[in-house]
Amino acid sequence: MMDHNLSKDGERMIGLSILIGFYLLGSILHEAAHIPLPANVIGLILFTASLFLKLVKLEWVEDAGQFLIKHMLLFFIPFVVGTMVFFHYIGVYAVQLLVSLFASTAGVLLVTGWSVKLWKRKGGEQHESR
Repeated sequence: MMDHNLSKDGERMIGLSILIGFYLLGSILHEAAHIPLPANVIGLILFTASLFLKLVKLEWVEDAGQFLIKHMLLFFIPFVVGTMVFFHYIGVYAVQLLVSLFASTAGVLLVTGWSVKLWKRKGGEQHESR
C-alpha cells in the first residue's frame, strides 16, 4: 500500500515538473524574444500545443493538475492580502466599482447569450441545407 502512494506522489511530482518546465520555458522566451505576452501565458500556449501534438501525454500531468485545482484557493491569498493596501480607495470608489462590476457582468452575459444564439442559428442552417 505504501508503494502505491509513493508512485502516485512520484507521478504528481513529474507532472508538476513538466508544468513548471513549461512556465520556465515561457519565461525564457519572454525575456529572450521580448514577446509581448506574460511568461505564464506563453508557457500555457506551448503546453497546450504540446498536448495537441502528443509531445506530452495528459496522463503525465493530470494528477498534478488536479492537485493544483484542488488547492487553487491558496494561490489567491497573496492577491487578496495585497488588495488590503488599497482598502481606502475601495471604500471611496465603492459605488463606481459596484456599477462597473454589475455592468461588465451583464455585458458579458448578453454578448455570450447573443453569440450562442447566433452560433446555434448558423449551425441550424447548415444542418437544414444538408
